[in-house]
Amino acid sequence: MTGTQTTTDLLDDVLADLSRVVGAITEDQLHDPTPCTDYDVGRLRNHVVAWLENFAAGFADPDGQAPTATIDDGVVPSDPAAAVREAAELLVRSLNAGAAQRPLKLGEAAMPGEMALSMILWEYQVHGWDLARATGQEWQPPKAAAEESLAFAPGMLTPDYQGEGKAFGPPVDVADDAAALDRLVALSGRRPDWPGGK
Repeated sequence: MTGTQTTTDLLDDVLADLSRVVGAITEDQLHDPTPCTDYDVGRLRNHVVAWLENFAAGFADPDGQAPTATIDDGVVPSDPAAAVREAAELLVRSLNAGAAQRPLKLGEAAMPGEMALSMILWEYQVHGWDLARATGQEWQPPKAAAEESLAFAPGMLTPDYQGEGKAFGPPVDVADDAAALDRLVALSGRRPDWPGGK
């Protein structure tokens, strides 16, 4: 890895590893809990695949319109690893063609494309960690990806979105010198030692 990697490059690396993780999930793990407490393994896998396909379609659309009406966490991909790879290829191809320079529209709402890209990088590192931790797999995104998301995420984690009963649990205290990924998941309301500790 070099210091010249773009956000798109980092996302490409993260999604390549995500395809490995979702492809290794076994049938008997689908109802196991995850650090993302609203989802078991199967629902979280389906959620990340469906939203990745949605984001990719939105960035590929000339008007930046994502087909949010198609999102359904209950839809089971026939080949989750292939679905991640195909969506990642479309997403990265669109981003390399400049798609992040226009807004991404999610229903009636829109956000700047660069902000959406940074949000996706953050979300997929954390959800990749959720799935890997829940299924006993390794998860090692590039350190630069975690560092970039550590700089981005605090601006999104307003009191409206983070706290008890909200989209993100309260931040978890970790050492200042903890690994970047541990600091990122802790900032996002996960215990880096999950499921250990209280």
